[in-house]
Amino acid sequence: MPGILRIAYKLLINDRAKYAALLVGITFAVFLMIEMTSLFSGILSRSSATVINIGASIWVMDPAIQTVANSIPLPSFMLDEVRSIPGVKYAVPLYSGSALLKLHDGTYQAANVIGLDDTSLFGRPELINGKIEDIFAENAFIAVQDSEFYKLHNPKIGDEFELNEHRGVFVGLAHVASSGLFGIPTLYTTYNRSLQYIPNTRFTITYLLVEPKTPEDVAAIKKAVTADGYLALTHDEFIAKITDFYTYHTGIGTNMMIMTLISFIIGLSISGQTFYTFILENIEKFGALKAIGAKSRELVMMILFQASFVALTGYGIGVGLCSGMIWMARLYLPDYAAIITPMNLSVAFIMVVLIAVLSSYVGVRKVLKIEPFDIFRG
Repeated sequence: MPGILRIAYKLLINDRAKYAALLVGITFAVFLMIEMTSLFSGILSRSSATVINIGASIWVMDPAIQTVANSIPLPSFMLDEVRSIPGVKYAVPLYSGSALLKLHDGTYQAANVIGLDDTSLFGRPELINGKIEDIFAENAFIAVQDSEFYKLHNPKIGDEFELNEHRGVFVGLAHVASSGLFGIPTLYTTYNRSLQYIPNTRFTITYLLVEPKTPEDVAAIKKAVTADGYLALTHDEFIAKITDFYTYHTGIGTNMMIMTLISFIIGLSISGQTFYTFILENIEKFGALKAIGAKSRELVMMILFQASFVALTGYGIGVGLCSGMIWMARLYLPDYAAIITPMNLSVAFIMVVLIAVLSSYVGVRKVLKIEPFDIFRG
């Protein structure tokens, strides 16, 4: 470390109270920023849970659909229509709907029921207990063992329940990539059984899942579906549509953005004021350094080093505290949805850099105006 930076480091940590105040301000701001953005990322991930878990390349739907949970059934003829489009390798129907279960102890529990194509079982989950072939047995359902599983009273294979006066049996337990957003368990069964157990409108296909022969066929398939008056979206496009809805058409995105901005302002105000006070209290030392030959750029380097050191240290502590809190929350709150992503870390890092730049700017202006004569005259 160059000598001038070593002096800057010692000046910084010499006043432990000011140094601690700077760290607390940055750490608290980073903690809040990452917590808010992580909650939003978790909500967005869970809002697209069905799309992520099914994993279809192309989803065909009604153009009015905004989220995967807001389904509008498709007419049955669309299945044959889509299958006849050149470039389609295969197309299968998917049912997605809500049901009210009566558990073995007499309590009721809402659940999301996914009906898979009887022939291919395309989109089936990964089983952790049981056999996928058992889904064809009479009254068979597969329960997803996620954060909502306990609401089914932790059933075992062979346990029974009642759905719309029909007997249901758990024949398997499955694992999926993402839990749902609305806090209800998920069951998988066959497409025809879901229609038999759950009352439906005249149209029964919730979505059509399409696999193209080659990636180049996607554009032609989407164009043909659009010509029929419906909408075809790729996996990523459907997730982006859902993300856009929750970000801009609900209060969730706006509220999270406001909270993140407030966190930034809190960190800037605390660290800026404390750093400015730190500069004022050490103004004589900077003046003395200038008097013995320190150049202005070296003094600026000292301040930038001090601001950067505090900002990066506070950033690391804030990320660690937020990660620990999320880990602890998931141990006791299975529904806790926060997810720390590279984007969250990048946003927080950029904001911390801005805090460091703005805080150091005030100090730089003050130090550059120092006249050694004024220091020693006092």
